Amino acid sequence: MSMTDPIADLLTRIRNAQMAAHEDLEVPYSHMKLALTEIMVDEGYLAGHGLSEADGHKTIKILIKYGPDRQPAIRVLRRVSKPGRRVYVKHGDIPSVLGGLGINILSTSKGVMTGKSARRATVGGEILCEVY
Repeated sequence: MSMTDPIADLLTRIRNAQMAAHEDLEVPYSHMKLALTEIMVDEGYLAGHGLSEADGHKTIKILIKYGPDRQPAIRVLRRVSKPGRRVYVKHGDIPSVLGGLGINILSTSKGVMTGKSARRATVGGEILCEVY
C-alpha cells in the first residue's frame, strides 16, 4: 500500500506517541523524515534520534521530549503544505510562528531548514510544517 503523504504520517506518529506518553517511536526511514527529525532535535522539541536497520529496512528511532511535569515539549505539530494544496513563500514572506516562539520547517533549494535560517539565507520554499 502506498502512502500519499509521508510527512503527515511522521507528524501524526509523533503526536500519537506524545498522547500515549511513549518514550520513543520508530518510523520508516526517508531523507525528508530524517531532516525533519534532525531540525526538531536541534530546536529542542525532541530529545534525540537514531538510525537502525532490521531485515534490510531502515528505521528512524525518535526519542520524545517531556518537561518535568510530564507535559510534551511539542504543543502543536501542524502540517501546512499538503499534497492537495502546496504552500510556497518567498524569503521575505516567511511567517513567524507565535511571534517567534515556534518554528516553521521549509523545504528550500538549499535543503530542509527552519524559517529563521531560510530568511537569513534569503531563500524561499515550501512550508512543510509548524511546531510550537
